[in-house]
Amino acid sequence: MAPTLFRIKICGITNLADACLAAEAGADAIGLNFYPGSPRCISKETARDIVEALPAHVAKVGVFVNMPVPDVARLVDGLQLDWIQLHGDEPPEAIAELSPRRVIRALPCGQGALPRVVQYLERCAALSALPAALLADAAAGAAYGGTGRTANWDQLAPPREWLATMSLVLAGGLTADNVALAIAAVQPDAVDTASGVECLPGKKDRDRLCEFVAAARHAFA
Repeated sequence: MAPTLFRIKICGITNLADACLAAEAGADAIGLNFYPGSPRCISKETARDIVEALPAHVAKVGVFVNMPVPDVARLVDGLQLDWIQLHGDEPPEAIAELSPRRVIRALPCGQGALPRVVQYLERCAALSALPAALLADAAAGAAYGGTGRTANWDQLAPPREWLATMSLVLAGGLTADNVALAIAAVQPDAVDTASGVECLPGKKDRDRLCEFVAAARHAFA
């Protein structure tokens, strides 16, 4: 398993070619989406081919939306994924049930959403089930992410006492053109993009992907 949190994640990988492209470009994590309502949803068989082909240092993240916890656990363990990303309406109890697997909890962080995020994390803390990381995404309604909208950077900027020991992954509308600005403004531990490096939903664009990774790596450096 990847020992630490990644820094640059390319999400919504749907095929082996794009997975290899992300790894070759220097991304240190890929997201595999198992939500049937997403245009980036992939099968277990395709996911297995991708996981087996990628080097160990590239973290494999399973993205789930409201899937029953036992099904998530079976899929993650069977594929030997490094991280679980819960991107739906999962309660804190789901994080507790998935322990000791490492969970990234995606929550919408649009204008005025921070109090709800803090309340959710307080419920997690009460169960001793804080996620390993919070993924701050834009409010997306029924789409559950991948819309290209940006999160509210101002409310995510340091100081972030409410985040406690958790890492912050910034997502939502990140592209090669704005990722450096986002990293400077928010100072996240990692960044995550899907639609920002695509030519079509679920199909990555080589130039956009390579430019995004290079811009993010330079900004983090």
